[in-house]
Amino acid sequence: GARSGRRARSRAHRDSASRSRAAMHAAVDSRGDPPGRWADIDGLLLRGGSLVGSGFEPGEDVKSVLHDMVHVLVVGAGGLGCELLKDLALSGFKKIDVIDMDTIDVSNLNRQFLFTSKDVGQSKALCAARAVERRVAGVVVTPHHCRIEEKPDEWYKQFHVIVLGLDSIEARAYVNKVACSFMAFDKDGNVDPASIKPMIDGGTEGFKGHARVLLPGVTPCFECTSWLFPPQVAFPLCTLAETPRCAAHCIEYARLIQWPSEFRVKRDAEAENTETPSDSEAPAFDGDDPDHVRWVFEKALLRANAFGIPGVTLSFTQGVVKNIIPAIPSTNAIVAAACATETMKLATVCSPGMANYMMYNGTRGVYTHTVEYERDPTCVVCSSGKRIEVKQDATLGEVMDALVNAFPEEMQSPSLSHAGGHLYLRGVLESAYVGNLVLNAKALCGLGEGEDTAMVSVNDKKMKHTMRVRVVF
Repeated sequence: GARSGRRARSRAHRDSASRSRAAMHAAVDSRGDPPGRWADIDGLLLRGGSLVGSGFEPGEDVKSVLHDMVHVLVVGAGGLGCELLKDLALSGFKKIDVIDMDTIDVSNLNRQFLFTSKDVGQSKALCAARAVERRVAGVVVTPHHCRIEEKPDEWYKQFHVIVLGLDSIEARAYVNKVACSFMAFDKDGNVDPASIKPMIDGGTEGFKGHARVLLPGVTPCFECTSWLFPPQVAFPLCTLAETPRCAAHCIEYARLIQWPSEFRVKRDAEAENTETPSDSEAPAFDGDDPDHVRWVFEKALLRANAFGIPGVTLSFTQGVVKNIIPAIPSTNAIVAAACATETMKLATVCSPGMANYMMYNGTRGVYTHTVEYERDPTCVVCSSGKRIEVKQDATLGEVMDALVNAFPEEMQSPSLSHAGGHLYLRGVLESAYVGNLVLNAKALCGLGEGEDTAMVSVNDKKMKHTMRVRVVF
């Protein structure tokens, strides 16, 4: 009797759960979301307040913009990128693309939580997209397994916001240049707000990180504040060879000095034994080759023991030769949360945006600080440039003559480039561009009917830096 009673209660419980699930699936809105799915977001978007952004209008319209219209690109699907994808999906963004050229390594699994051991060797972008779509119903994440340079500039135009989760200065600079190339200026050098491609940049380094808002033409672009990123540390060879003081010195000595020296000795010995001269060079050191890394580790350990220096381990050796800074999951989570919040603000104006750089330091306790950096008015990437006027039907040769006449101290034989590519190059490639001199400059710059301003980058042997010039036809 007791057993049959338990079975009856179990059946009743299952039936009740089934009815609840059926009712939940039946009671969904037009987007397929169950009631209360975005209750937290509704608190931000369906009511006003004293802290909302300028021009914010609460209601279903702004919620529809967030869910149905805003298209976000996440660049990078590593430790920070995984957190960004998760945060954006759970914040109501339903149209997301992610681009990353890397594949998953087993060492990624301790912090890149969208991946499992079954994903090792596969595309990060593809696996991250699958994981987010599986966990957050209704979100469409489109993966792109390729280099960011492989996509044409026009491809980036389709996105309303670009969120950067990169660990490379060069990649950040590239995306920044692409986004700034979309800027359009009037005759007075004022940027057209419709041409601004917003970017949110996040970065982490151990227990430190930053999040910032990049609005080309309004806030500093990446190039304006490139000085924020210090150059990589290089050790003097004399220190490495004579007075090593830390584990990194021993490792760099093995990589930079012992590696080529050892293989040169082997090569000469082999040539002597075979009585045939050998001009083959030592194989280049590959930080991704386990045998190369282990060789450096073993040599570095011997040198460290000789000088009484502790700390040389295989994992530390890998970090030094590949310039790896340990990634801290909590730092990734904090910075990604700040980036996702700023993306939400940009998309909905539910709150004033950050102005414009936030740094985080969790080395001792928790410390954050927000700084409003200023644009560089002479920036070669985002400034409106120096202005010259030419006639509507001017040829490229006439534009170049106008440039030399307008800036005789800065240029004599300029080379010109435009967002669409090179217009004229000097040197060994000059013959390929001579034909452009007699062509209509406005057409070469891709200007259509009613467009009369082109942004041109000018280089000359007399100039130390590229000059940005606004040519008004």
